[in-house]
Amino acid sequence: MELMIRIFGEGKDLNALNMGCRALVLYAITLIFIRISGTRTFGKKTAFDNIIVITIGALLSRVVVGASAFLPTVTAGFVLVMTHRALAWATLHHKWVDRLIKGSERMLYKQGEIDRKNLEKSLMSKGDLMESVRINSNLSDLEEVVEARLERTGEISIIKKE
Repeated sequence: MELMIRIFGEGKDLNALNMGCRALVLYAITLIFIRISGTRTFGKKTAFDNIIVITIGALLSRVVVGASAFLPTVTAGFVLVMTHRALAWATLHHKWVDRLIKGSERMLYKQGEIDRKNLEKSLMSKGDLMESVRINSNLSDLEEVVEARLERTGEISIIKKE
């Protein structure tokens, strides 16, 4: 037990070796959490996925610096990861859960008409829409655009005319 305390430290009085060893162990635990949560958590970058990334990072960092006890903090992280996984599973099987947790896309422009109501709901101006048209489709106006949607990730997708 004394060797463990020497390696990992105790309380908030930690040296570089203690924090380094704690970080190494938590790195392995975090990799396990990522495998449990699923790789989509880091690939999609949706609000739903970012919540778990930020929360787990903030939570587990407390163990590295000795601000929280190891086992209860890691257990809390595991509970969060399992909750995230359960909600992700629920979104696959229940459309209403998917819409509640991840939201839905909004049509911003279609066949010559800007949907000002959806722009307003999205807290976007026409200038924001035009910026996305220029960046995402390399066009300077809407004449060559069939539709533009605000996707659930917050990105704007542009479909060009043939």
